[in-house]
Amino acid sequence: MFNQFTIHIPAEDISLSNRASTLKPLQPPASSDRQSATSNAYSVLMSSHKENEAWKEAAVAEDRGFRPSKSNGGRRKAPFYKVLQGMPIAVDAFKYGTIPGVKAYFLTHAHSDHYTALSSSWNSGPIYCSEGTANLIIHMLKVDPRWVHPLPMDIPTEIPSTGGVYVSLIEANHCPGSCLFLFEGKQTIDAGDSTFKSPFVGSKRTFRYLHCGDFRASPAHVNHPAVKGKRIDHVYLDTTYLDPKYTFPPQPMVISACAELAKRIQEDDSSLGQAQPGTMGAWVTTTRPNSNTKGKQKAGGVLMVVGTYSIGKERIVKAVAKALRSKVYCDSRKAAILRCQADPELHALLTKNPLDAQVHIVPLGHVNLDKLKEYSEKYKSHFRKIVGLRPTGWTYSPPAGTDMAPSIPTIIARAQRSAFTHADLRQGRGSSSVLQVYPVPYSEHSSFFELTCFAMSLEWGKMIATVNVGSDFSRGKMARWVEKWEKERKKNGRDYVVPCRRDDFW
Repeated sequence: MFNQFTIHIPAEDISLSNRASTLKPLQPPASSDRQSATSNAYSVLMSSHKENEAWKEAAVAEDRGFRPSKSNGGRRKAPFYKVLQGMPIAVDAFKYGTIPGVKAYFLTHAHSDHYTALSSSWNSGPIYCSEGTANLIIHMLKVDPRWVHPLPMDIPTEIPSTGGVYVSLIEANHCPGSCLFLFEGKQTIDAGDSTFKSPFVGSKRTFRYLHCGDFRASPAHVNHPAVKGKRIDHVYLDTTYLDPKYTFPPQPMVISACAELAKRIQEDDSSLGQAQPGTMGAWVTTTRPNSNTKGKQKAGGVLMVVGTYSIGKERIVKAVAKALRSKVYCDSRKAAILRCQADPELHALLTKNPLDAQVHIVPLGHVNLDKLKEYSEKYKSHFRKIVGLRPTGWTYSPPAGTDMAPSIPTIIARAQRSAFTHADLRQGRGSSSVLQVYPVPYSEHSSFFELTCFAMSLEWGKMIATVNVGSDFSRGKMARWVEKWEKERKKNGRDYVVPCRRDDFW
């Protein structure tokens, strides 16, 4: 739940980008792609038996029953995939405290499962992230600003105390402030807790690691100047939906569908009442406003309630607000978080008066009939209908009879034939003429189809799963798809890129 409180962010915290001036935005060292292609570092560290042993070691490190004590050093050991091989750099690894040999701690975005244990008492080393994420962790977690070093987007920047490693930040297409990190540099140290060491520490070879954190893959990622045409040694992949049952529709299509649905409901489109069973009008029930309230938004309008995370899903909110030409209301805690983001368009939509807005933001878990019924009691004299949008990828179900073991060409062809409009949004069970909930198949993580297109359009040496890695069974399922990507990629050639329908989706 959102609590009520106000926020003041000191000017020195807002201008955190000034701190990046102490770093060096230069060109990263050149490397030989041919050499990378013939000599994969991970083939030694993580092949066959050693790969299994490293995952076993990681499983012990992630044991949920772990309790700090003198015997275990008072801290949980970091699994191998949290520390870059041969570099003194950790990513999204704050719950492991001060990691041996690590000189730079990176944060991909400000979601709690990535900043776990980060707090005002942090003193283990500098934190590198985007400016938006920097503002958020200082505001939400009270991290001492002296540890926080925001980096510029899209510019290779040398990271101090890393032996000359450069990093480029790339928009992740996830929540505000989220980014991918492309690291380029030599291996200089076996940092971290893993017993598996790299044979390339001290060599002259330059390595490239792409850490995806959480992301919604799009053609913009593989076409980014920092990535395009380069071979990536290790891709640390967001594998949240690495399963063919999660081939939900492209993000821009779903956003447009939500906006169009809101507009049609608000306009009380008369054609909806004439529809045949199975069409949109058969499941959208509308009620005409009382003639005495005609023209008064507060009495005759529709209230659209959009569920969001503390950070994320803002694109649907903005699209619906623009479609209704409405302001956006949320409580003061949420508003303070939104104002940490560099989004003047969203800031201009915000209002403190709930009756001035037809679009309200609530926590995602509050978009259900029981919670919305409670919420509606506050505004039933002002709005004739309340419609909740619950955007999450977990609401998606594949059509009956969908092949769950398709070939790579079939995956791509099948998904690219698909479309999604407002007519594909269906009311949840129990909805009525005045209180409705729409599950929306929308995620800010990559769908299975998008992960496939991403992997097929990039030259890489090793994919390292970072989500759903807690069991041999889960890792095995994902590994089989990675093997299929690898075989198909070799068949198509190193220059193959999946054709895209638009610049922002395949």
